Amino acid sequence: MTIARFGTGPRMSQAVVHKDVVYLAGQVGAPGASVAEQTQSVLDQIDTLLHQAGSSRRHLLSVTIWLSDMADFAEMNAVWDAWVTDIDPPARATGESRLATPDYKVEIIVIAAKA
Repeated sequence: MTIARFGTGPRMSQAVVHKDVVYLAGQVGAPGASVAEQTQSVLDQIDTLLHQAGSSRRHLLSVTIWLSDMADFAEMNAVWDAWVTDIDPPARATGESRLATPDYKVEIIVIAAKA
């Protein structure tokens, strides 16, 4: 059994590939930035990690989005909707949760198939 890991540190890996499935750690944007800026930053990070793992947003299976405040749902969705415009959208769940620091407003977790 082969497992590939990317962006590995002492606590976690940013991406793990097992067979034909890519699992990404929760991605967050720059602390203190707006919800839209954090969302765009996170989606850019996801694009990069998926590429490194041999996949792309076209192969998303499931996405979980955590917002520190559901009042930011529309602002996050405006950026998300532009990002998924030309693809078949994945299964998705969005919820509210206290994130690692109060400066984080968005965290996104992705599971994708390999390309």
